[in-house]
Amino acid sequence: MPPLPHSAPTTAERIRSACARAGGALLAIEREDPVALPLHHLLDDGSFALALPVQHSPGTSGSQALLELTDYAPLPLREPVRSLVWVRGRVHEVPAGAVPPLLDHIASRCPNPALLQVQTPQSVGSGGEPRYALLRMDIASVVVTDATGAEPVDVADLLAARPDPFCEIESTLLWHLDTAHNDIVTRLVSRLPPQLRRGQVRPLGIDRYGMRFRVERHDGDHDVRLPFHKPVSDMAGLRQAIRVLMGCPFINGLRARR
Repeated sequence: MPPLPHSAPTTAERIRSACARAGGALLAIEREDPVALPLHHLLDDGSFALALPVQHSPGTSGSQALLELTDYAPLPLREPVRSLVWVRGRVHEVPAGAVPPLLDHIASRCPNPALLQVQTPQSVGSGGEPRYALLRMDIASVVVTDATGAEPVDVADLLAARPDPFCEIESTLLWHLDTAHNDIVTRLVSRLPPQLRRGQVRPLGIDRYGMRFRVERHDGDHDVRLPFHKPVSDMAGLRQAIRVLMGCPFINGLRARR
């Protein structure tokens, strides 16, 4: 069955998924060295909420800044970075009175222990020194770069897109496939073009449109995608899509007659 025309995520979808699962974030404010962030969250209005160590908090709002998000491969690879997202804009300190409701909003979407260490009006003088200040970053531009090159995305398109339905469990899925179902991985790899089967082939990613593999060879790394026959949105659909991709004739779970 030939794949549908939409056999890969859009640029906006790729960035939304990377933002949701990014394992590393750095913020570089003008005239300052980059600082690691424990929390970054894309808000519905198109700005980012950022938790910045208090000793690095800018003295004035409106400073230009660059946010770099790193999307790491779930499995150990020679080159672990799958993609980088660069967000340019200006950072502003969130007014004290707006901090608690914004923290509650973020916690309802993305629980993170760092939220408990953000400075609030209640934490001032409470005896425990807060570790982070809450900033808001207004976006001017967004660019993603990976093995296919660099590509910008419009902020409106970014907000209209949604993270991949499997992005939060992708790491668990790939680890399970790689460690407990190597036979399935071998079958999937056999579907790759012959010239891409030479070398070390490892699962690189999985999304609603298909699976990606990293081929590590002496002449460099190569990424290849195996698209599903149609996009999927839940685990039942994902299991069926993988069976079709393997070439299994019993795609609906039927058993051969004995």
